[in-house]
Amino acid sequence: MQDFISKVDFSKGEGLVPAIVQDSQTGKVLMLGYMDAAALQLTLEGKKVTFYSRTRQRLWTKGESSGHFLHLEAIHLDCDRDTLLVLARPEGPVCHTGADTCFDEINVADGFLHRLERVIQSRKSASPDSSYTASLFHKGINKVAQKVGEEAVELVIEAMDNQPDLFLEEAADLMYHYLVLLAAKGVTLDEVLAVLEKRHRVGAGGA
Repeated sequence: MQDFISKVDFSKGEGLVPAIVQDSQTGKVLMLGYMDAAALQLTLEGKKVTFYSRTRQRLWTKGESSGHFLHLEAIHLDCDRDTLLVLARPEGPVCHTGADTCFDEINVADGFLHRLERVIQSRKSASPDSSYTASLFHKGINKVAQKVGEEAVELVIEAMDNQPDLFLEEAADLMYHYLVLLAAKGVTLDEVLAVLEKRHRVGAGGA
């Protein structure tokens, strides 16, 4: 621990270094704080992220009054040795506004599945003649759910065979129709991911 602390260059910031906190499970950027050597030592020892408050001129552990602690998972030093990347598991919201992160705008999910989800969502109010997706929504939830079942069966059948290309095609079909079903039910992909993350955390805790 002392070896790690000794590598940090606190001199550039007059005894402080910025500490970027990232959710260890989701990769979301949560907040930015500042640490001095004492705050870093307490963080490493107690496994709860502790900062130095520039306004209050004292050490403070995130969550000490709210109970919304940041549980340390790992900590890394950048190449200039003057910035810390803190990987932590948040216990409740992080931002003082009550939001999960202080950086909502840069944490907007923008992977292909999320972009596809937005396209599918836009088809809900479109004319049924405008696209296959719109026609599915027009037929109602029973038809949408039926298509998910059909695609799941087809994927299982292809899994028994040895044709990787066909298996991938069926896997893609199932994923697409699954997203349509979520949209039809008014559920987002992030809500499903949140359930999976919660289960992972419970499992990681030994429950």
